[in-house]
Amino acid sequence: MSVVTVQVGQCGNQVGQEFFSVLCNDSSNAKDKLYKDCSHERFFREGPSQDLTARAILIDMEPKVINQTIAKAAKSGKWRYGDKAHFCQKQGSGNNWANGFSVHGPKYEEVVRDLVRKEVEQCDRLTGIVTMMSLAGGTGSGMGTYITQCLRDAYPHTSILNHVTWPYNTGEVIVQNYNSVLTLSHLYQFSDAILVHENDAVHKICAQLMNIKHISFNDINKVITHHLGSVLQPVYTASSSHYSRNPIGEFMSSLVNHPEYKLLSIRNIPQMSSTSLAYSVFNWPGLLRHLRQMLIANAGMEEGIDWAVRAQSASKSDRGRPTRELGFNRSLANLLILRGKDVSSAETGGFKDPALYVPWLPVESAISSWSSSVPFNGYEKSATLVSNSQSLLRSLNSTVGKAWNMFASRAYTHQYMKFGISEEDFLDSFTVLEQVISSYSQL
Repeated sequence: MSVVTVQVGQCGNQVGQEFFSVLCNDSSNAKDKLYKDCSHERFFREGPSQDLTARAILIDMEPKVINQTIAKAAKSGKWRYGDKAHFCQKQGSGNNWANGFSVHGPKYEEVVRDLVRKEVEQCDRLTGIVTMMSLAGGTGSGMGTYITQCLRDAYPHTSILNHVTWPYNTGEVIVQNYNSVLTLSHLYQFSDAILVHENDAVHKICAQLMNIKHISFNDINKVITHHLGSVLQPVYTASSSHYSRNPIGEFMSSLVNHPEYKLLSIRNIPQMSSTSLAYSVFNWPGLLRHLRQMLIANAGMEEGIDWAVRAQSASKSDRGRPTRELGFNRSLANLLILRGKDVSSAETGGFKDPALYVPWLPVESAISSWSSSVPFNGYEKSATLVSNSQSLLRSLNSTVGKAWNMFASRAYTHQYMKFGISEEDFLDSFTVLEQVISSYSQL
């Protein structure tokens, strides 16, 4: 079962390159041959001399990042991208979602479809498509959204997971909130799930846990891809005696059990610099206790968790009352993934507490637990929690609010309208996301 990755825009290509590096290094260091073979089959094509080629398509409207990405992969000497698995032009999208979605997307749809089709045809069996893109820019957000729409049309029965990078709250692009609103509202129609990493949260991990003084996007990408790898590398599901043969499909069925709720967040523990890791010892009870509290208190890392926050079962008087007023992060579904030494001894009962979940869904349907005894990426023991919860509600509310304030004065809307995006398109997008906010608020 193979996964095809579509990297779009500067952010998507840089994250994608680091992602495949993490996968390659992790599987190469694994002593379990079955784990290694499964990882390679899932994400790479093996040549006659066992050289690895990523099952990936690279797309950008400017050549610089794609050239750097391809060169960096080849320089590793361990894996590379396909010789003709990329597409670029000479002019970018100018950080304008409308330019990427309405102009570049339709103009280059046929060539992108053809690239994806050729990669899919080299899979014995396709289990899913993962797109990597940003919310803030023009190509990643706009063209990435258009490509997702095309992939849904071309592969209606294939699971599509969009990995998106949420921009810094302080601002990377003046129109980033417009781009984010348009992207998320459209992806909600075509994607099966949207897995989000927020730059602010990852930046804090780099500063406080990794002890990095001058944080670069490369540092942020390493944290993001460590999270992604910890989810997508081979693992035993609860009901199987072999590594999952349908990783994306089982991922979706575990977490997205209602089409109104597609936003996923991810937490991983432990995370630290390689120098600190060599002198650290971890045990499962401590790791899982911290991870559970991170979920409840909506903390992105184990340092500075608010231990005073407690999960509360929903009483009759609380029904219909926004959970944020109750003071904790309620979940619709969680996927717990444990990797490493003595994983069979880990007690996961704390994540089966009904108080963590909505009252209208049985707990056994809300929590899934997967595991592998193979250590991941140098960590003897590690735990990852992917959550469909209220984690992203605050950021989504803030982004929609800022975008609406700009739209109320029609700031910068002319830049979108010249590429065919009307005021009605904006209003439709606001309506979609306001419904999403309302749905998550009422969990």
